[in-house]
Amino acid sequence: MSGATKAQSLAVPTVAGAKRPRSRAGGGVWWRHALAVLALIWSLFPIVFIVSAALNPGGSLETSELLPKSFGMVNFDTLFNDPNRPFLTWYKNSLIISMVGATASVFIGACAAFAFSRLRFMGRRPGLLALLLLQMFPALLAFVALYTTFVVVGDILPAIGLNTPWGLILAYLGGAMGANVWLLKGYFDTVPRELDEAAKVDGASHARIFFTMTLRLVMPILVTVFMLSFVGLFSEFLLASIFLQNVDSQTLGVGLYSMTIGRERNSLFGQFSAGALLASLPVVLLYLGFQKQLVGGLTQGSVK
Repeated sequence: MSGATKAQSLAVPTVAGAKRPRSRAGGGVWWRHALAVLALIWSLFPIVFIVSAALNPGGSLETSELLPKSFGMVNFDTLFNDPNRPFLTWYKNSLIISMVGATASVFIGACAAFAFSRLRFMGRRPGLLALLLLQMFPALLAFVALYTTFVVVGDILPAIGLNTPWGLILAYLGGAMGANVWLLKGYFDTVPRELDEAAKVDGASHARIFFTMTLRLVMPILVTVFMLSFVGLFSEFLLASIFLQNVDSQTLGVGLYSMTIGRERNSLFGQFSAGALLASLPVVLLYLGFQKQLVGGLTQGSVK
């Protein structure tokens, strides 16, 4: 009896002591939730401020408040009807450049990735390493050369020269090859080669295999690369500000930036906020529409 009593007396503190770390761990989690809430508020503050400034009828940088006293669509009406600042033209130019540039970038990158992944030719490995090496140099180093080149090209072919959206698209396509090719090639390598061999036995050529079979199997990574390219081109500013000088040919980023400089930047802050709010819609809608393909392309490519 004495031995059993001692065992019970020793077991009770052990169980009680085992519960103490749990209560301490549970009580120490609150600060993590507090940090998460603080980070959420910090990230949502600029969005709330832009939305309130866009809906504030007395929209100026000095009178902007986080919670305005009244709301209205005056800034949007003024933005659409301003003859000196063609917002809708800027929006159209940005959508055209982004859509055409992203589509062409995906197509060219897919063709190059298929060649590097499936074909065996002289210079294959040095070509891949050269693409990787070119990505290590800043893009700013090529701006002067691109400007000089397109000035000369514009004298011969004005449609793709300086101050044209098609010339800007050509400049974008050259800079997007390296990262896209490497990302696409990694996903192309996950497609079994036995499918290509079976198609060759049936008499299919490389082009038919690429267009009718391989592109369908790698659709998640194509959507992922398209989205990344579209977002990058839609928000690009430096090269667009160098290439596009006329007001009617500018993109959305360059046009909105022109509203933040000069003496009128204070009075144009409401219009700028309205334009910035509308500029975020294509990116948000694109991510919401292709979220499943984006997650699948990134996760499957990284795992395999």
